[in-house]
Amino acid sequence: MIIDLQKFVSAERPVWTEFEKMLDRMENQPNRTLPLEELQRFHYLYERTAADLGRINTFASEPETRRYLEHLVARAYGEIHETRSRHMRFRPWHWFFVTLPQTFRRRAAAFWLALAITAAGTIFGAVATVVDPESRSVTMPFGHDALDPSERVAREEASHGRMSGGQSSFAAFLMTNNIKVSLLTLALGMTWGIGTIIVLFKNMVGLGAIGADYIMAGQTDFLFGWLMPHGVIEIPAILIAAQGGFVLAGALLGRGQRAALGTRMRAAAPDVVTLIGGVAVMLVWAGLVEGFFSQYHEPVIPYWAKIAFGTVELVLLVLFLSRCGKSEELTAKA
Repeated sequence: MIIDLQKFVSAERPVWTEFEKMLDRMENQPNRTLPLEELQRFHYLYERTAADLGRINTFASEPETRRYLEHLVARAYGEIHETRSRHMRFRPWHWFFVTLPQTFRRRAAAFWLALAITAAGTIFGAVATVVDPESRSVTMPFGHDALDPSERVAREEASHGRMSGGQSSFAAFLMTNNIKVSLLTLALGMTWGIGTIIVLFKNMVGLGAIGADYIMAGQTDFLFGWLMPHGVIEIPAILIAAQGGFVLAGALLGRGQRAALGTRMRAAAPDVVTLIGGVAVMLVWAGLVEGFFSQYHEPVIPYWAKIAFGTVELVLLVLFLSRCGKSEELTAKA
């Protein structure tokens, strides 16, 4: 029984206001999937508001408050028991600038794991080249073990940017290889992440070995000018593919989760699809840059200009992944 009606209304008003805002968000974003915590909060607010309506019905002196609560409870009942199918309309712009970066941040732990493995593989390859130069036949891919860095740089610079058939084929081969590696890295998450770790580590060993070889030969400017324009997008794309693989692995392992395997996989699937979609976009851009910019060296394009271009790309990528979609996240939490 309510003893002090005004005190009751004042105490419960924040609950009703929060419930109303949540209903507004649900009606404005009908295709949004609510996380478990928000669903639990919605259920609590619904039960509490319905209980308040039952208690206030005994007071004829508060018709406006009663009608307000009846309206809230009716809206919530409609949301809970909605049976009409809701058609998902794909919005590319929203997906790219909101859904993709939000998904990346939500699964950031998997990305940091991929980054740690990348760093370990790169360091291993570099140290192997420095300590044991003969290991290049094992660690260096694409025939780089048979190339002398200084001779290759002299040959590339002497071509004055004329794209020979060999260079074009090499660029196409790298694009194909990176797409294959990315898809394989993600798919091997189904091996509980073991395959993802092996593929990622193995490929980064090659990168570290080649990098150390060029640096020891005094070709650091060429190395960064050659790799940075496309590499600052290409390598993160492979890392994000590994991130998706680890999300799959996490769903398979289910540590700390009581849900059944099928439920865990269905919950992870949208994030995995979003991540691999982002990888595809990134690799298309990296392939264009590699084919039409990275393969041109001094004197056609100064190395400092290529390094600056790659630096700008990297900064924009970091800002994109860390900041885009933030405003909608804050709105959803409000």
